[in-house]
Amino acid sequence: MSIKRNGMLSMALILPVVLLMGCQFGKVDQGRVIKYDKDKKVVTMIRDGKGDTQNPDYNYLPPIVYETPADPHEMGPEPKAGQRMKLDTKNNQIVIFDAAAQQFKTIPYTLIEQKEGVGKDDPAVAGRKFPEVDKAKKTIAVYSSRQKILTTFSLPEEYFALPDSTWDAGDEIRVYYKQDGKALRMMNISKTDIYKK
Repeated sequence: MSIKRNGMLSMALILPVVLLMGCQFGKVDQGRVIKYDKDKKVVTMIRDGKGDTQNPDYNYLPPIVYETPADPHEMGPEPKAGQRMKLDTKNNQIVIFDAAAQQFKTIPYTLIEQKEGVGKDDPAVAGRKFPEVDKAKKTIAVYSSRQKILTTFSLPEEYFALPDSTWDAGDEIRVYYKQDGKALRMMNISKTDIYKK
């Protein structure tokens, strides 16, 4: 009797473990969008190699491509694409993703003006669309909401042949998936206030 009872007890303990092992848990990926094709339902991003939301490091190559969720309710606001990976205000450099070379490119700039501690509602940025590219003056103004920095800088003339999106930071997205390249859920972190009640 006790053998039978012990066997049933063992089975009761083992069964949940076996069932749990049979379940396939999904994975989460996060990065900055460099390309978004609404018609093809595909998003391309540079993965955040650091995993620190306050201090990300977009340095993972090659870029990662995901199909957007089949269910539109599993996707937040559509992401904005941009090629700016980093604004290094200490060294006066901007890091972009060069799509033609499929590599990162660090470009030194000449600082014109910089304002720090600039929130999204600050009059210095409110109502303005960034980046502001002035081809006549050879200046570019960019705003980093995370760093709260408004920076205006100058570059050599050849860089003004590049599209304006080169100087824009793409939206940050978080992807939940089980199969590589196919998002089941996609959150636009840049446009979603996860702390809002």
